[in-house]
Amino acid sequence: MTETSSSSFSQLSAAMTTTDVTQNTSEHTMTSSSSRGAELYFQCAALVIGIVGTATNALILYSMVASKQHKKHVLIFNQNVLDLVSCVLMIITYSLKLSNIYLRGTVGYLLCTLVFSESLISATVTGSIINLVTITIERYLKIVHSAWSQTHLRKWMTYSAMTFSWLTGFIYNLCIVFPTTVVIDGTCYAFAIWENEIVRFMPLIIGFIFLYTNVLLIFIFCYWRILVTVRRQAAVMASHGTATGSSAGQTQSQQIQSSVIKTMILVCAFYAISHLPNYLCILLLMLSPNPPNFDSAYYASVFLVFLYTATNPFIYVAKFDPVKRILVAVFSCKTPSEQSTQNVANMGT
Repeated sequence: MTETSSSSFSQLSAAMTTTDVTQNTSEHTMTSSSSRGAELYFQCAALVIGIVGTATNALILYSMVASKQHKKHVLIFNQNVLDLVSCVLMIITYSLKLSNIYLRGTVGYLLCTLVFSESLISATVTGSIINLVTITIERYLKIVHSAWSQTHLRKWMTYSAMTFSWLTGFIYNLCIVFPTTVVIDGTCYAFAIWENEIVRFMPLIIGFIFLYTNVLLIFIFCYWRILVTVRRQAAVMASHGTATGSSAGQTQSQQIQSSVIKTMILVCAFYAISHLPNYLCILLLMLSPNPPNFDSAYYASVFLVFLYTATNPFIYVAKFDPVKRILVAVFSCKTPSEQSTQNVANMGT
């Protein structure tokens, strides 16, 4: 989660707590030209990521629907929908920011709080993180506690978890942005009004603990337990199987273990690397007496978060053979049936 908008950190650099808003306005005008230039480049890059991410996520969604995997993997389908919405919101947000709109009235305030503050993007990114945790826990229960999951897991639980990921993301971010955002002389000052310094740091602390540290620990624990369970099952199969059957079972088990390890490493490493710089930059910007010096680093950290959103679906979907067949058919300009026929022919040769 980006916590606050890219432009709002120059505004947040004015360190406004309970002081007069006009002081924040005058200090904001002193932002260096190099900082504004870095912001412009970042906005253009974010717009490109939004366009590319929209295309990739839409392609993955189409492949899941065409292969009917969206009914079997509802949470992963929801993950792609969340990431798709995030990328669409990137396009809308940064297109408007590059247009340099003068904000006025109720519409201007809503644009400031919902769009220019990037709170809608943060809401879907937060929902995406929560949904990723749900996917991980579901895999953990189905593999490590398979008997319990078959008895107790129900479809309504899955749909409730999907709804929770959407609602939590929006409620959490909107509850922060509305009380702390103001429009002055047509300019949006997002996350600028705080009751005191302690309250100003609370969203950062809560986000780091619940949306980074806890999430990473859940990833590591669940995938590690999955790997241990798969290895134990492989050992049992090897001890009860024939020589030929045991060899085939061991080969299949090794492939499953390899897939689990790769998924675990990709999920944990990609998430940790892409989100940690953002939290560190936010902390430095909030503590530094001269925040514009960190603007370029902050834009780079948000770029990593957006890149994660645009590319994350491939980690989970790329391992589904039906989805991969649809993707191959799309890029080879063949229908799925033609691609399947060719695959059968290739197997025969």
